[in-house]
Amino acid sequence: MEKGRLYLVPVPLGPVAAESVLPAPVLDCARKLKHFVAESAKSARAMLKSLPSDYPLQLIEIRELNEHTSLNALPDLLAPLLAGMDVGLISEAGCPAVADPGANLVALAHREGIQVIPMIGPSSILLALMGSGLSGQHFAFHGYLPTNQDQRQKRLRELEKDSRQGGKTQIFIETPYRNCQMLETLISVCAQNTKICVATDLTLGSESILTRTPAEWRRQGVPSVNRRPTVFLIQA
Repeated sequence: MEKGRLYLVPVPLGPVAAESVLPAPVLDCARKLKHFVAESAKSARAMLKSLPSDYPLQLIEIRELNEHTSLNALPDLLAPLLAGMDVGLISEAGCPAVADPGANLVALAHREGIQVIPMIGPSSILLALMGSGLSGQHFAFHGYLPTNQDQRQKRLRELEKDSRQGGKTQIFIETPYRNCQMLETLISVCAQNTKICVATDLTLGSESILTRTPAEWRRQGVPSVNRRPTVFLIQA
């Protein structure tokens, strides 16, 4: 039996019309799929309803894959694909499998000989890098930094040192309600010539991308980033 294809279906980064950030082929593909693996079934249903899907929502199978999903549960998620049906993978982070637990399913699909098809859509990490003015030739994404203040400061100094030695842009994110604390730590810890970029609400009407040194942040003030999706970047 011919195996199905695993489509990596991007989603908007916030409450905007899907057609404003997703190409028509992505929308057409998502409308035609009847099987999905999603980080959140509730969010996936809302996205499919907004398209709208070619099928009634009650006929669409949505199975969850999130940070709590065990590796032992992944083979069951491939069952429709092995039975010849196409499946869409949806993330809460814009692009599936980037800073996302869906990467584990993609890896297993490759091992099972299933075709993986990544589709074009918004990635907050790349959009932030593009708009930062920092090095796009040499960069690294580190996910979340430690929540303990001392450990966080230590990790930031390590990343700054690595950036200074290799000209690398360091990219990381934070839980939205800790954004203000992260920015305050960056301004206090980073050297005076280090560039700090704060990219908030990417692709939304309230989008803001600002790159400044610590002294410039102190002089010009900081934006309101509390509970707003934000990507942080530094280059020493």
